[in-house]
Amino acid sequence: MANPWAGEVAVVLDGQRHVAKLTLGSLAELEEQLAAGSLIDLVQRFEAGQFSSRDVLALLVAGLRGGGWQGTAADLRSVEIGGGPMEAARVAAELLARAFALPGEG
Repeated sequence: MANPWAGEVAVVLDGQRHVAKLTLGSLAELEEQLAAGSLIDLVQRFEAGQFSSRDVLALLVAGLRGGGWQGTAADLRSVEIGGGPMEAARVAAELLARAFALPGEG
């Protein structure tokens, strides 16, 4: 079960439930992968609804890796995400919100 107080979000890949969370290490990987901008730019894109599918994919990979998943972006491209693209975007946004929320917020 995902623990929201620990920044965790559940995501279903090919019918199997996984826990995703943005750890410091996964955030560093995410920053390295962002072609342009910073994590703040990424947060602002999500807040404005201006995010891309590449943003969603990068966030999901980082979150899943932070949760212990050993896959890569190439692996994630070939799985079925429970709830489809809209759920993937919701999970990505939730990961960002939980990673940067102060205790007691949200």
